Amino acid sequence: MMLRSDVLLAILGMAAVTYLCRAGGYAALRAMRPPPFVERLLQYLPGCLFVAYVVPGVAQLGLAGWAAAVACVLVQARTRNYALSAVAGVGTVWLLRLAGQ
Repeated sequence: MMLRSDVLLAILGMAAVTYLCRAGGYAALRAMRPPPFVERLLQYLPGCLFVAYVVPGVAQLGLAGWAAAVACVLVQARTRNYALSAVAGVGTVWLLRLAGQ
C-alpha cells in the first residue's frame, strides 16, 4: 500500500476546514451574544437536520421503515439508550423483511 501525498493533503485540508468551521462557530458565539430568536433557532436545528436526513430513508423502506422508526422512538423514549434504540429499529426491519414485508 502506497501513501499518496495528494490524497493525504486533501484529507488533512478537509479536516482543517471542518475544525475551523466548528471552532469558528464556537468562537463567534462566545465573543457575542446572539439575539433571542437565533438562540431558539439553534436549540431546534439539530432535531430538524436529523429528521431531514432520516425521513427519506425511512420512507424508501416503506412499512418496514416506518415501523422501525416507531420502534426506535419508543425504545429511545423508554430507555434513553441510543444503541438499544438502533438495535430495535434494525431488528424491526429485519423481522419485517423475514416476514415478507
